[in-house]
Amino acid sequence: MADAANKYTENASGKYYVDNQCIDCDLCRETAPDNFKRNEDGGYSYVYKQPATPEEETRCKEAKEGCPVEAIGDNGA
Repeated sequence: MADAANKYTENASGKYYVDNQCIDCDLCRETAPDNFKRNEDGGYSYVYKQPATPEEETRCKEAKEGCPVEAIGDNGA
């Protein structure tokens, strides 16, 4: 389960975040490309834009549920 205490600093403020368990599998970037980006230097994903539409919210939720290492968190903010 993702831990807000270990989230990457690049994450945009808000509900969703990626923590240091990310294995750079690309699932979140494929599922919600409008919200997740890759840190090229570190080799991990982060939330660069919080969902702004119901469609983006659905895709972020799908990315969170599909994350193989549960590195995506949802703090409910």
